[in-house]
Amino acid sequence: MTTSPAAAPPRIALHPDRLLPPDPATRSVARELYAAVRDLPIVSPHGHVPARWLADDVPFPDPTALLITPDHYLTRLLHARGVPLTDLGVGGDEGHPAPPDPARSRAAFRLLCRHWPAFRGTPVKLWLEQVLVEVLGVDLVPSEATADDLYDAVAARVAEPGFRPRALYERFRIDVLATTDDPCDDLRHHAALRDDPAWRGRVVPTFRPDRYLEAGEPGWPDRLDALAEASGADTGTLAGWVDAMQRRRASFAEHGAVSADHGHRDARMAPLDPADGERLYARARAGRATAAEAEALRQGLLFEMARMSSEDGLVMTLHPGVRRDHHAPSRERLGTDIGADIPVPVEFTEALRPVLHAFGTNPRFRLVVFTIDETTFSRELAPLAGFYPSLYVGAPWWFLDAPDAMDRYRAAVTETAGFAKTSGFVDDTRAYLSIPARHDVARRADAAYLARLVTAHRLTLEEALETARDLVTTLPRKAFRL
Repeated sequence: MTTSPAAAPPRIALHPDRLLPPDPATRSVARELYAAVRDLPIVSPHGHVPARWLADDVPFPDPTALLITPDHYLTRLLHARGVPLTDLGVGGDEGHPAPPDPARSRAAFRLLCRHWPAFRGTPVKLWLEQVLVEVLGVDLVPSEATADDLYDAVAARVAEPGFRPRALYERFRIDVLATTDDPCDDLRHHAALRDDPAWRGRVVPTFRPDRYLEAGEPGWPDRLDALAEASGADTGTLAGWVDAMQRRRASFAEHGAVSADHGHRDARMAPLDPADGERLYARARAGRATAAEAEALRQGLLFEMARMSSEDGLVMTLHPGVRRDHHAPSRERLGTDIGADIPVPVEFTEALRPVLHAFGTNPRFRLVVFTIDETTFSRELAPLAGFYPSLYVGAPWWFLDAPDAMDRYRAAVTETAGFAKTSGFVDDTRAYLSIPARHDVARRADAAYLARLVTAHRLTLEEALETARDLVTTLPRKAFRL
């Protein structure tokens, strides 16, 4: 009796026309547009890759720490299938990661492969397949049967010198990479890169002061003490807080920062009467502010951030409308930023009126507004950007950075604000290896959208080619003053 040979495991086949229109005439135009931008450098003005990775240039510890743990898109979908976040390495101190545990790492990778069907139809599948094939040179389809072979192949690859962070930076053709940093960060890793004669890239910090504005959050007075120590200013008064923030912003600018990033529950910011502001600040500093008072103070502090941007030129990026850490028990066990942030409705027209009244026509002020509430694109953000010189509409991000959502964004925003008042794509990721894949998805989606305008005779091919290049390089540089 003969035994049939085992079937070969299925392989990932990346179609060259993925995400391009199925209509042959439109697809032909899209191919030409995509070819014109496919190999352009990556401009990444908003992300979360730690500068330490590039400053230290140490090998990545294992496939799970590289591909799974830092990618909230991936871990949250696995958690939705009942996988504990701790089994995926989520939680702990990012600045001082736990020592590698090969057994736990392999077990987490098996969980990913077992639940691979959960990612069908999501952008995660697009990104991860492209990372596996084009970055890592591995084309096995993830499954329970292939999990160990896939893990071993990835582990062997990332151990090679060519897969260290700096080598990948060069290979990915990254022109500039922005990190996201706490105001009290000493930025020593950015300084190390700046002073390293062997380093030829550009990594810039981003000022992210949210925790120092949310007066109603636990631990706020302690954070103000840390801010005082980092800045050398006395944060016992509101005037001292303003002084401390201005000093830290100046330090960030000296280290190359071009923007300050803000993400709160809503978009409202309004000036405070100086005396009233000092009263609210003192009550919050003493832990006696009501919820309404803490909210009014936060709106006033955010207005101060806008005022500072109008003076020091740091681009103000705003991404409100999120209920952070929706599952309180997970936050208590694992900390913040674990993928449990859930969108809520957000209003912009009235919320932004005070700041735009004050700074909307100030040439020093630049406000880039992101949202995950699609209903606001055509109703509020595009009309605002279509009038105010200072306001730009941020690219689709997070839950919206899938091809269909990108297409809806272009249709909703372009007719009112045009292409030129948009930010260019932001990858907003800690998953370093996925950066080129995410930018590639955006380039393909924009090529598809522009191709439809060409075949509908709304743009010439020459106009579409120029616009495609602008979306990749010119517009993000302009919006973020790079």
